[in-house]
Amino acid sequence: MIEIVYKYFEDFTPKQKQQYELLQSLYSDWNTKINVISRKDTDQLYLHHILHSLSIAAIAEFESGMQIIDIGCGGGFPGIPLAIFFPDVQFHLVDSIGKKLKVVEGICEAANIQNITTQHTRAEEIKNKKFDFAVSRAVAPLKDLWQWANPLLKKGNKTNIPNGLICLKGGDLHQEISESGTRPKMMRIADIFKELYFEEKYIIHVSKN
Repeated sequence: MIEIVYKYFEDFTPKQKQQYELLQSLYSDWNTKINVISRKDTDQLYLHHILHSLSIAAIAEFESGMQIIDIGCGGGFPGIPLAIFFPDVQFHLVDSIGKKLKVVEGICEAANIQNITTQHTRAEEIKNKKFDFAVSRAVAPLKDLWQWANPLLKKGNKTNIPNGLICLKGGDLHQEISESGTRPKMMRIADIFKELYFEEKYIIHVSKN
């Protein structure tokens, strides 16, 4: 239920609250046509998808005018919850599967989310665009994510953390991090949100600088 989000975040405008509250029915409806989240997860949308996505908002204070790319956005996570949270930030949601973007576009239209653009492509094929941050959720190994994100990122530090890649991952990540050749900062989501669901889940931040 939406209350799980309000337990941790409370400074929402009436429009933001309305947008978040619409997501349950919108995803339930779209999921009957195009399966973007597992059936069991539909009932846990706010815990498993929306609050999980918002763990990024708990550690990164995206500033007005920033450009963020969501690599492999699937049905819109973490991009859609973050776009509602940061209405003055531009989000570009990218996926190689067109029907998933159809869901994203349908939900943005129905919930009046105006700071999202979509692109049906692979991240490595994007040219002539630069972003302050890339975000992603369990799409690919960190090595691949960094290879795709790195060329798309601007250097800089306009907010509380340096520009870079922020991804959501779970389980034992030691080998994956080792193979990536990066030196990320790793944060336990269970230190932010106390629900058992987050026990083995992490935020990984790889700085561009």
